[in-house]
Amino acid sequence: MEKSSHKVVLTDQRKFSAIMKYVSILAVVIFAFAYLKVNVIEALLAFPSFLHFFLTNFLPANFSQLPTYVPLIIETILFAVVGTYFSAILAFVFGLLMSEQTNPFRWVRIAVRVFISFLRNIPVLVWASLLVYIFGIGNMVGLLALIIATLGFLARSYADSIDEIAGSKLEALRASGASYAQILFHGLIPEFIPSWINWTLFSFEINIRASSILGMVGAGGIGIMIQTNIRLFKYHEALSLIIILVLMVLATEFVVNRLRRFVR
Repeated sequence: MEKSSHKVVLTDQRKFSAIMKYVSILAVVIFAFAYLKVNVIEALLAFPSFLHFFLTNFLPANFSQLPTYVPLIIETILFAVVGTYFSAILAFVFGLLMSEQTNPFRWVRIAVRVFISFLRNIPVLVWASLLVYIFGIGNMVGLLALIIATLGFLARSYADSIDEIAGSKLEALRASGASYAQILFHGLIPEFIPSWINWTLFSFEINIRASSILGMVGAGGIGIMIQTNIRLFKYHEALSLIIILVLMVLATEFVVNRLRRFVR
């Protein structure tokens, strides 16, 4: 009887804890809406007006100017390609410097981690906005913003992957007296290549989206034309570019997923 009653008490305590968690989450959400002065009912009531505006002004899409948009589409893709390429090379070097298994100097690891955390925690749009003041509006801004933001993301991802490999796969090489270069080129890199490809492809997929968004701040690519058409009230042309962008992202996801399966 005592055991059964003890189990009942534990069950009741778990139920009470679960209820309190959900109540706490709900309270935080309600507080957030209240603090931000967001009226959910007003937003829901305004949705039909938004839908009417979209259907009236954006449809049908106008693809008559598509030939003039092709260079911008190519530009957007090349932004992602070049940005990911340079970031992957730099991130591998920083990943080696951040890993405990490949860099024995603690102060260097800490300094590099602080630097990479600084790059990683600033959104790509903020980087683009800052670089516009230095270089002005143009392709250089978009490319540099992509490289900086992607470098922060990839370096952290590479370092974590290197730590996982180094902790379990390289002990035999160390025990046999292999040099640092031998461990790096004969042990680490062959084991790291699948993770390197997966993280790089994932980053490229993100950069396709980011390249289009960068155009919103004048950094080139298809985004700047979307913004321009909306500001000029050319909603039909803007919708055609949005559709092209969605198809481009979906095609990128499809190709990247196939490549990942091939790597695995």
